[in-house]
Amino acid sequence: MAPVALNPKYLNPGERVIVSTRTHWKVLIMAFLTMLVVVFLVSFIAAQVNSKVSDDATATTLGVVTGVVAVIVLVWWVIKPLVAWWTTTYTFTDRRFIQRSGFIAHEGRTIPLNRISGVDFEIGYIDRLFGCGTLVVTDASEQGTVPLHDIPDVEQVQMVVAQQLHDMIRHDHPSDDGT
Repeated sequence: MAPVALNPKYLNPGERVIVSTRTHWKVLIMAFLTMLVVVFLVSFIAAQVNSKVSDDATATTLGVVTGVVAVIVLVWWVIKPLVAWWTTTYTFTDRRFIQRSGFIAHEGRTIPLNRISGVDFEIGYIDRLFGCGTLVVTDASEQGTVPLHDIPDVEQVQMVVAQQLHDMIRHDHPSDDGT
């Protein structure tokens, strides 16, 4: 689990980070492939325009239109997913779960650990290849579960968080032996 920087302003005094991560980089594969296709298509179109269009004004117009379309596609299908990936973090502290996302408009969710009733994981075929999976946090809210998709080393994260929950329960109820 690579450490992900959580801004200390989100932590309460004395609170410590147990696990901090972001979505696995596999979510960027389509963005990368899109970027390659756009670069190829722009290069191909530019070569075709240069070889087949003799009028400079028409060539310039086609170049500008191609460039604008390429920029729109790159922003929507490459930059947007990259920024979403970079700015979304999932952090478990010794007191709560914190989800933060957003670059300009921020969004967050916090669940106190004492409201979390379970932490499970699911690993599909593709997830196994990439070493990630879905962490399912079950809490006492109306939504009931919070699935965190494509978490790297999901089994290790689940074990660490489950141990923290167990330690917290044992600390709150020292006579409870867990049976």
